Amino acid sequence: MKLVVTEYISLDGVMEDPRWIGPYFDADFLKFKFDELFHGDVLLMGRKTYEAFISVWASDTPVEDAPGQEGFADRIHHLPKYVVSTTLEATTWHNSHIISENVVEEILKLKQQPGRDILVAGSAVLLETLMQHNLVDEYRLLVYPVIVGTGKRLFDAQNTTSLTLVESKTFSTGVVALTYRSTLQN
Repeated sequence: MKLVVTEYISLDGVMEDPRWIGPYFDADFLKFKFDELFHGDVLLMGRKTYEAFISVWASDTPVEDAPGQEGFADRIHHLPKYVVSTTLEATTWHNSHIISENVVEEILKLKQQPGRDILVAGSAVLLETLMQHNLVDEYRLLVYPVIVGTGKRLFDAQNTTSLTLVESKTFSTGVVALTYRSTLQN
């Protein structure tokens, strides 16, 4: 399987707490996310992202799909979810599994399974580990036309790699989707 990281980032590279994304959703963007989810076979995330996803997607009240997004919430609910955490003791969301030890080895095992994409969203701490060990096959950067100023940046001086642009798409809202492949992969 291919490990694909999708991140919402501001023009100045901030990925932390992207509350600024809401006004930029449109039909084309929703289709992009829909297609991405339905091309994935596994969700991989850190504990904080897992907990954020649970609050939206695993509630007792079913999430209503947006028009044209029928099946999105059900797909997220049923996909296998792997949570990398040393503090989470149990999962409460359907089809969730904890990776608490030998993280790199466990992710390499996931990548060797048959199937399509392993999808990673958010998960800044996990992403640092993935980048340090060249585990990311593809980056999908959704760049928003906002400058945030402060916050956790997607890339820092410790994470250097060579990337090749394979696709770009501009949404009517000004969001740009940039897809890069890593030239260094495990």
